[in-house]
Amino acid sequence: MHQDVQQPSERRRERFIAALLDRCTALVAAGQRPVLGLNGPVGAGKSTLSRLLRQRAQDRGLALAIASIDDAYLPWQQRLEAMAANPFGVNRVPPGSHDPGLLASAIAAWRAEPAGLASLQLPRFDKTLRQGLGDRCDPWHGPADALLLEGWLVGYRPLGPGLAEALAIGDALAGLSPEERRALPRWDQALQPYQPLWDALDGLGLLWPCRWELPRRWRFQAEARQRRAGGGWMQPKALEALIRASLASLPPLLYGRALLGQADRVMLLDGRRRCLWEGSGAEAMGQRWAQMGARAQASSPSSSATG
Repeated sequence: MHQDVQQPSERRRERFIAALLDRCTALVAAGQRPVLGLNGPVGAGKSTLSRLLRQRAQDRGLALAIASIDDAYLPWQQRLEAMAANPFGVNRVPPGSHDPGLLASAIAAWRAEPAGLASLQLPRFDKTLRQGLGDRCDPWHGPADALLLEGWLVGYRPLGPGLAEALAIGDALAGLSPEERRALPRWDQALQPYQPLWDALDGLGLLWPCRWELPRRWRFQAEARQRRAGGGWMQPKALEALIRASLASLPPLLYGRALLGQADRVMLLDGRRRCLWEGSGAEAMGQRWAQMGARAQASSPSSSATG
């Protein structure tokens, strides 16, 4: 790995934040209303990093609004219909459970406002409604110079014919059940309506675990902390299904690695979510860990990831 791995994790994280905000600041100064994307698996710390980005933006005099792709989940009945007969038994998470056009329209309306600090209205989703099954709630609105959009599939592009090629490789998707494999074209096609929203992004940060079994551990740890704090929490079986849906509907070494080289900034995370490496997407592709990921794609892209 690059020699700056020896530098403190916090310093590398701050460099990651500064690089994204430098781009954001320059675009705002040019009279634009930028949208930054933040992609990372479940449990990787996207919410914590988003709050840090907002604080650092505020230090620069910028109002940074934050949205999650999950804020754009479909209303309850539409979501049930969209997720019918999925192999994970979930009512949300896989592509197709969101209304990306809702966020895209909100961004377009915000960008159409006259010059200066403009009001932005964003959808919101409350996971505690419907006894933990979740539903739409009142939207958020407020002034914003820029927007950060975070989520586990932010920026993912359909593979199209490339998916058929991956399926033709004997061990390319080891660890997926036959039913999950049969559903892959469904999820790939469901990514298409998200593309106009991704096209609105002006920059992208990517969080990449050093091992793909880590997201499951991270998410269960977060749930345990929430339970101890007295907040709402999910039963292990339901949580396992949601994690599985995020990692097996769009296997990360197929979809995430395609995004790796395109990201503006990348952070490699260890088991404690400390930053082992930080750099551009182009630099990331030259790292040994990224090449190991490429080789893993030909053997087991999701078995260790999903548990």
